[in-house]
Amino acid sequence: MCMQTTVLTVTTGAREVVHDLTGPCRSFVRGLGDGLLHVFVPHATAGIAVLELGAGSDDDLLSALGDLLPADDRWRHRHGSPGHGRSHVMPALVPPGATLPVIGGELALGTWQSVALVDLNVDNATRSVRLSFLSG
Repeated sequence: MCMQTTVLTVTTGAREVVHDLTGPCRSFVRGLGDGLLHVFVPHATAGIAVLELGAGSDDDLLSALGDLLPADDRWRHRHGSPGHGRSHVMPALVPPGATLPVIGGELALGTWQSVALVDLNVDNATRSVRLSFLSG
């Protein structure tokens, strides 16, 4: 088995975001054959989700996370912007990684599925995302 890896730098800005990574993921695995793509964000306050993007789903996810994890003063972890502690809880709900099948050098996602970085932390505007392909 052989593993290939690269690191993407994603600028999320100073707002909560669901950032589409599908294009860079597809480009990375193109032509690599069969295997697995692992997408991992090495940050304590961000996650990776596989979901439909556009059509309001990304905004719905941010809204649901806002309902579950309000940006208020209830959090014990209190440095940074108000409610920053919720960003440290979010990866328990949106994990920091996802593993996806690759068939014939193509990402094997469903018709409406996309790969996204989910980031509620408005204090960190730049994220690294590691893509690792393990051939089969």
